[in-house]
Amino acid sequence: MHFVRTLAASVKLAGIALALAAVSQHAAAQGKGLDEPFRDGYKKALAGKTVGYIPVAMGFDLAQGWYNGLKKELEPAGMKVVARDPNWNTNAGAQAFTALMAEKPAVIVIHNPDVQTYAKLIKKAEEDGIYVVQINMRSVQPSTVFVGADWVDVGERNAEAVVQACKGKSNKIAIVQGAPTAATSAYTLKGVENVLAKNPQIKVVSNQAADWDAAKAKGLTQTVLKQNPDLCGIVGFWDGMDIGTAAAIKEAGLTGKVYLATSGGGEQKGACDQVKSGAFDLDVSYDVPTQAANMAAMIKWLVQGGMKPGAAKQNIYTTLIPITKENAGADGTCWKLTAAK
Repeated sequence: MHFVRTLAASVKLAGIALALAAVSQHAAAQGKGLDEPFRDGYKKALAGKTVGYIPVAMGFDLAQGWYNGLKKELEPAGMKVVARDPNWNTNAGAQAFTALMAEKPAVIVIHNPDVQTYAKLIKKAEEDGIYVVQINMRSVQPSTVFVGADWVDVGERNAEAVVQACKGKSNKIAIVQGAPTAATSAYTLKGVENVLAKNPQIKVVSNQAADWDAAKAKGLTQTVLKQNPDLCGIVGFWDGMDIGTAAAIKEAGLTGKVYLATSGGGEQKGACDQVKSGAFDLDVSYDVPTQAANMAAMIKWLVQGGMKPGAAKQNIYTTLIPITKENAGADGTCWKLTAAK
């Protein structure tokens, strides 16, 4: 039966192709233009659809870059992108999610603060016919689409760089995690552990969570450096937080001596400029504009296709860009928030 259906579908497609070819040849012979047969359906499917967007907060480069990228790709197609800013407050985020569901948007893009907070809301939204796209930080509840970094890969790359930098030195390193309840932190830590398991000479003298807070990261690092002035490397989990880590290294007079590897969205001031200045030795970028474009493409595809929300669980892992002094000054390595706006 499957073969019969497949054959019938193939015959139908072949018929459509022949018909289009015949119409095209006729139009060419008459010297006339040809209506593109799928354009109207595409425009009608997207026109008037709303995409709700809830980051953990709007006041930093990742959130603004995703928002601007979605607007750039979706609004010219007739869609509306609306943002709700919880400003790092998980209760406010849950309220915003609930309020958005009541407005019945076609899609909700969610940046999870941790693995649990929005889990039930994600499930309910998709049961109610709303597609949910998760960006970078996963919930324990999967949704139709996840777009984000391969955090295990990020952790492995940064740990490998630190191990290399520590050769011939003390082999003492520190780890500055983000929020331990965030999947991003747990997956990145697994990548670091994968590398450490192959390098038993490395001694982790500190492994603490700074909760994505630059001030807390600075305080933790100051303490570690006082206790271990011969530290040779630090694996940080986010460049927005590791501005504080770098500041502590600089205040101790150890810039260039303590290797700092981190990761982020690849914005010029937050990534390339920091690497050029020597604050970061490596910043693994997951390239926010590409992530926004990936989300927008999936959203356009979903609202046309009629797939039931939650029927698929697809993942798009974004290509990572290692930013070092060799490429930090090159055009195109980083993106600029001012230009994105």
